Amino acid sequence: MEQLKLPAIVIGQSDIARLQRELNGLNDFFTSARARQTGISMQLPKLTRILNQLAHENGINLLEEPDRQKLSAALTALYEHAPSLHISFASEPSPKAMETLVLWVRANIHPHALILVGLQPSVAAGCFLRTPNKVFDLSLRTTLKKSEPYLIKLIAGAVSGR
Repeated sequence: MEQLKLPAIVIGQSDIARLQRELNGLNDFFTSARARQTGISMQLPKLTRILNQLAHENGINLLEEPDRQKLSAALTALYEHAPSLHISFASEPSPKAMETLVLWVRANIHPHALILVGLQPSVAAGCFLRTPNKVFDLSLRTTLKKSEPYLIKLIAGAVSGR
């Protein structure tokens, strides 16, 4: 597997860890199925939408052990090495907004970027973005504070009639 394509519903490290646990459960199922007597039917465990979509987008057959091993190795590498961004909003973003954000980040920053969403009520509008070595304050408060001299000049001009 050259490059794992992450669907937009895989957002952060917690999703990667959940996928890894689900894949391990699937491996355990097949191991126990081999140990059972022949003729005894077993119900394949239900797979989540996120694992099904990941497998489908990458052409992985989850019934094949080599494919599961490759996927597991790729997920482990992603969990350990993928670039991550921590974004804090004033309230929980909608799933559609998160999907749009994830698609943009993966198209413009890195195809394997993972996002951790946090809540910070002091951010009235905008967000705080943290990377491992930099913090960006993209809140409306900071933007207005930086524009304060210009805004004062505009207000003074409007009051004086100029």
